[in-house]
Amino acid sequence: MNVYRYEQNPLVTPSDVKPHRPDFEVIGAFNAGIAQYKDEVIMLLRVAERPVSEDPEIVKAPVFNVEKNELEILELQLSDERYDFEDPRVIRKAGSEQFVYLTSLSYLRIARSKDGREFTIDPEPFIYPSNDLETFGIEDPRITKIDDTYYIYYSAVSPAGVGESLVSTKDFKNVEHHGMIFAPENKDVLIFPEKVNGKYYALHRPVPKSTGAPEIWIAESPDILHWGNHKYLLGLRDGMWDDGRIGGGAVPIKTEKGWLELYHGATKDNRYCMGAVLLDLNEPSKVIARSETPILEPEADYEVNGFFGNVVFSCGALVEGDTVKMYYGVSDTSMACAELSLSEILASLTEV
Repeated sequence: MNVYRYEQNPLVTPSDVKPHRPDFEVIGAFNAGIAQYKDEVIMLLRVAERPVSEDPEIVKAPVFNVEKNELEILELQLSDERYDFEDPRVIRKAGSEQFVYLTSLSYLRIARSKDGREFTIDPEPFIYPSNDLETFGIEDPRITKIDDTYYIYYSAVSPAGVGESLVSTKDFKNVEHHGMIFAPENKDVLIFPEKVNGKYYALHRPVPKSTGAPEIWIAESPDILHWGNHKYLLGLRDGMWDDGRIGGGAVPIKTEKGWLELYHGATKDNRYCMGAVLLDLNEPSKVIARSETPILEPEADYEVNGFFGNVVFSCGALVEGDTVKMYYGVSDTSMACAELSLSEILASLTEV
């Protein structure tokens, strides 16, 4: 597979983003939704910020207070035996895998580009936590354009779990909130860019706790707001590059051969790669072919090293002729772009 990584990579890094308040630092600008709006490429960044702690014995946790409509900063002592501080991203209850707080808060901010390579970043957040299902932040947006409306959906994080919420805009200025469309525990949602046989379709990734695994499902809807007829679509493969977890990446691309989905897969030791799956044009719940090997894997320094290394995580793709411009998050830190051949991707798939 021929892969052309942009010389400007990474295109956006945490150092390019000014914190939205002076007592915070930006630790991630990644996993952005991608859209073409008029003459601009819109990169809707997930910006992760954490409060700066001057005391090495204190860990701070930002939590959005819905009643006060403001962000509160909790201060926890490292010596507090009720909590486990081993993972710098989360604060867990001692002896539990469940986290009780995050050490950073994510929100969405727009970066704009005329050429898809050099981006300028808006000074203020575009979408910020605003309700009780977003108190720990909002993450990993995706954008689907249908007619003149851009549907933006993202992971909403709170003590109730991680679910997928939906907003829409026509101008990337005014936003209408539609609520949560996939309840916890669910993420990696991707809404198809047009109806198929009179129905909207979406990929999603529930995380079963009793049985099952983090795998890809498909659902249908009459109106984009209410989803049902859920079907299991794509599973893990033992001993392969996607044997740990899988989930959607870019919005599905319509081709003559079928709907092409660029998805992420992780090994059991959390090495994230990108692969592809081809779905039937008229029956998207039917899998036609799939990648045996990754089409993109972490090799460049900025993909291997970072806040959470060895990660390439597709977020959106723009297609021009045979060229797929795939924008992807790297190492849970920054954004990059690589160009691949659409025909090469299709030719690389193995029928199932």
